[in-house]
Amino acid sequence: MRRRGTRAAGTVARLSGMPHARRPLPSRLGVAFRYSDARAAGVSRKRLRARDLEAPYRGVRRRVDDAPAPAAGPLARDRAVREAVVRDARAYLQVMVGHAFFSGRTAAVLHGLPVAHGDELEVAVFAPKRALRRAGIRGRKVAPGFARVVTIDGMRVADPASCWAMLGGTLGERELIRLGDAIVRIPRGPGGRPQPERQLATLAELRAAASVPGRSGRARLLHALARIRVGSMSPLETDARLEEVDAGLPEPELDVEIRDRSGRLVGIADQRFAAYHVLVEVEGDHHRTDRAQWQRDIEKVAAYAGEGYETVRLVAAQVRAHPGRGIALIRDALLRGGWSPEHS
Repeated sequence: MRRRGTRAAGTVARLSGMPHARRPLPSRLGVAFRYSDARAAGVSRKRLRARDLEAPYRGVRRRVDDAPAPAAGPLARDRAVREAVVRDARAYLQVMVGHAFFSGRTAAVLHGLPVAHGDELEVAVFAPKRALRRAGIRGRKVAPGFARVVTIDGMRVADPASCWAMLGGTLGERELIRLGDAIVRIPRGPGGRPQPERQLATLAELRAAASVPGRSGRARLLHALARIRVGSMSPLETDARLEEVDAGLPEPELDVEIRDRSGRLVGIADQRFAAYHVLVEVEGDHHRTDRAQWQRDIEKVAAYAGEGYETVRLVAAQVRAHPGRGIALIRDALLRGGWSPEHS
């Protein structure tokens, strides 16, 4: 996800005004509020031009001190971008018409899904309503059968399956697979317990959304759907699996519980090639920078070895920058385990 830029002057520029002590705003106005509500509460026009307020959208004011601090590191930057999208959505909600809903990339971010986001919020309405026109908003009109709407923290949002399908005309196939994997994955809770109730949508629900007659990008969606799997827990894991299969390796099991002979859970492997006693762990940068995580990884790999598995550990560069290197490591481990490319 790229960092958000600054919109044109006059859209998000901070308002100039009183340089010294300012009269506190009524607490009931909240972080973001309508200009008209502030005036009705007795706030002067001059106060609403103060430097501690900004105007993210026409008719809206937001407290500047609510802005997140600059973030360092890729994970922190991604989190900051998501927080900024949520802040903007909450601000726009102050003037958003009741029949509109967040869609596309904005809906994906609000669902916590991995997708890049630009400077505009994507907002849709159902036909025959007219698409919205406002600075900072990308309006869209859709047929009623093209989306289902759910509510997240008081915001109307296209549901995850609809959101995925609505992006079929703009995302590439690999992006759609990453997004689909994130939607259908089953999160795990304390102790590694699966939490199927937190799954955002099923494969069947994605198929139903993609198959709506007249859906833009329908062929691309269905092609991507054939490669979406339950069990990829990050976009990096999705990319690793796709690179492996495209290179002719067998398709692995995903998100597999590894237990010892007594049935005790010793770890949850990202990938398993059970017939060849090979596991693959796809490790993001936090596996290196988090000392506790690093120690757990060492203990886990030792426990896997005790159960007869060879573990291949891949980092991002071996998946994305130089995928051939990661493929070679896995292929060699599979060959040692008895795999034969001729019979795959």
